[in-house]
Amino acid sequence: MTLQPRPGLMDIKPYTPGAAAPDGAVKLSSNENALGCSPKAAEAFKSSAEHLHVYPDGGASALRDAIAKAEGIEAERIVCGAGSDELLQLIGRAYLDPGDTVVQTQYGFLVYRLVAMQSGAHIVSAPESNYTADIDSLLETAKEGAKIVFIANPNNPTGTWVPDSEIRRLREGLPEDTLLVVDGAYAEFVKEPGYGNPLKLVDDYENTMVTRTFSKIHGLAGLRLGWMYGPKDIVDVIHRVRGPFNVNLPAIEAGLAAIQDAAFVEDSVNHNERWVGQMTQSIRALGYEVTPSVCNFVLVHFPETLGKDAMAANAFLAERGLIVRPVQPYGLPNALRISIGKDDDNRRVIEALEAFAKA
Repeated sequence: MTLQPRPGLMDIKPYTPGAAAPDGAVKLSSNENALGCSPKAAEAFKSSAEHLHVYPDGGASALRDAIAKAEGIEAERIVCGAGSDELLQLIGRAYLDPGDTVVQTQYGFLVYRLVAMQSGAHIVSAPESNYTADIDSLLETAKEGAKIVFIANPNNPTGTWVPDSEIRRLREGLPEDTLLVVDGAYAEFVKEPGYGNPLKLVDDYENTMVTRTFSKIHGLAGLRLGWMYGPKDIVDVIHRVRGPFNVNLPAIEAGLAAIQDAAFVEDSVNHNERWVGQMTQSIRALGYEVTPSVCNFVLVHFPETLGKDAMAANAFLAERGLIVRPVQPYGLPNALRISIGKDDDNRRVIEALEAFAKA
């Protein structure tokens, strides 16, 4: 007799990461840091090879202390994980029961859906406005007993954001026993004054958590390293469901160096800000709609016309060695998400889209 998995698991469509780039092609499908990672982090990673026979610190104490110092928060309220993806799944494992309701925004990160389905919970999407989270819509959707509300701010794959005042209005409008999880994977890229500091939400409200990652601004996607900040009681629960060594030693060492390299972070932010503006302006000049983005990617919309649609554009770019991300799984069949790359890579994208528009 064939062993059967828990009900509902076979309904899950596994997350599909951005396509890999063949030899000679440029990968712009996964929002990786165009500048790579901090040279100091790379050196720390290499040095860690001398200690690979030793178990890592199960609590990642030194890394949590460094994050706390850099962010001005309490180290004992930080949990580190194998990317923020693992932390999101730990939240689901700790708090979701079959039949619970999870709410996300219409174009929310696909992992939220996986978190819900893995626990047998229902996922409900709140309609967005102009590809941006609509707080009134979220509150209306969550009012019927949502256990968890996930919101990415700024959001992937749209690149849009909402002000700190709106996130606070969301928290204050939710039932006290609803857990609000603010995914800040791209927080470091945002320079808008109204964005505020999401970490302060945790200090000001109960049942609120913020997740962050080293994959984007720090360029450590290959090491899988993330962290979250939450109330002490929730952090205690997460420690009880995470693996005892869920963060490996090279990731801890590289993360320690990365969090202290403010100059690399600044260079990454400046490079991104310059090219998001240039890419947006240049692509709009070709007649395509580009959603305003504060992240390290742009979302480009194409017409439905056969041969001029997003799939045709994706194939056209791929033929020229430019690998970008179709976003049909997000309900955006007529759009492509294009990561910000190196200077020459970005110019190649603009030139290729110009050729596609004329073809």
